Amino acid sequence: MDKQTDFVLRTIEERDIRFVRLWFTDVLGTLKSVAVAPAELEAAFDEGLGFDGSAIEGFARVSEADMIAKPDPSTFSILPWRGESAGVARLFCDIHMPDGSPSYADPRWVLRRTLSRAADMGFTFYTHPEVEFYLLKNAPGEGPLEPIDHYGYFDNSPQAIGYDFRRNAITMLEAMGISVEFSHHEGGPGQQEIDLRYADALSTADNLMTFRLVVKEVALEQGVYATFMPKPFADAPGSGMHTHLSLFEGDRNAFFEPGAPYQLSKVARSFIAGLLTHAPEISAVTNQFVNSYKRLAGGGEAPEWICWGHNNRSALVRVPMYKPTKGNSTRIEFRSLDSACNPYLAFSVILAAGLKGIEEGYELPPGSEDDVWALTPAERRALGMAPLPTSLNQAIQAMEGSELVAETLGEHVFDFFLRNKKAEWDEYRRQVNQWEIDRYLPLL
Repeated sequence: MDKQTDFVLRTIEERDIRFVRLWFTDVLGTLKSVAVAPAELEAAFDEGLGFDGSAIEGFARVSEADMIAKPDPSTFSILPWRGESAGVARLFCDIHMPDGSPSYADPRWVLRRTLSRAADMGFTFYTHPEVEFYLLKNAPGEGPLEPIDHYGYFDNSPQAIGYDFRRNAITMLEAMGISVEFSHHEGGPGQQEIDLRYADALSTADNLMTFRLVVKEVALEQGVYATFMPKPFADAPGSGMHTHLSLFEGDRNAFFEPGAPYQLSKVARSFIAGLLTHAPEISAVTNQFVNSYKRLAGGGEAPEWICWGHNNRSALVRVPMYKPTKGNSTRIEFRSLDSACNPYLAFSVILAAGLKGIEEGYELPPGSEDDVWALTPAERRALGMAPLPTSLNQAIQAMEGSELVAETLGEHVFDFFLRNKKAEWDEYRRQVNQWEIDRYLPLL
């Protein structure tokens, strides 16, 4: 038994933990949970916990149903909410096949595999997400959506719900070992932002899954509803997840080169070029829902065009301002991601695109310091800009022909994801919405 496993088992006994929740996600990023008694946990560490994989979205066919969830002892944390008298803890799991091999359907394994490829090149991948979401007075099905307030960006509102919500959520996150860097009211009515600190990409993905649940739990406690829907209001900004990225070689930031333009190394420039080149084909993963493209079409700091710029918040990739005394803080920001993505798969395809740029020596095109939304189509074309997919259907078509995404996700996840998204698009395009009724019924 390794030291971390022994620590977990001793802590459970000393803290009188009565229930241990084992967590994993399906292919679309929905959190799954099964509770085990502490007495069963040692066996779960050794042998895993069997379950029916055919009942999980995208995991297996009925003929391949048996799967095993093996808890990762490094993810142990005590859940701090609900004031339960019996202690509750959680562990993330890796999913295995009955023969002990990693499951081809496990999003966490997809990310582990991509990180391993980066490690073979000498890199560690770090991410820092800025997570936006809305707080509503009412839950779905309870009438028209109503935000908890009508304040704006950075407003120090006297209305208590948002302020108390952020304080309580951050307290819970930090009690679970998840560090928070900033929090504030965002630009939309009732919209919040909480930024997580830099961590390796696997830890960040685990933290984001925990973050979503914590936010939902705190909202329930306060009698409000939290949503990570990318665009819940037509006339307000969408909820993105602008994510800062960097590669390290040991303790050295591989993106930093003193004296280079914007202090960006050749590695950083090729990584950005990889993101720009492959942005259309990874969009179905980074923006996986029909509603995601309503956000990208809405402006409000959501990118529509494939370009990069220094400190340019209208670009797909932004290079934040360089701090002369902090070379290790050199990073880039990828701005199309939304808060509803599956972070394991999204970080996998983002990293794969950047690594492809490094491996192939992609050249970075000229940057744009202009407000991209204010440019004319002719000016964008002159700068060599192409649009991001404008709908889930366009994103699916770009992904279908992508060797990069197929290799990164693996055949099973790639095929299932495409089938699921095509079914979503087909269902959506058959709908008759209120806009059509309002526009055409009086005329036709």
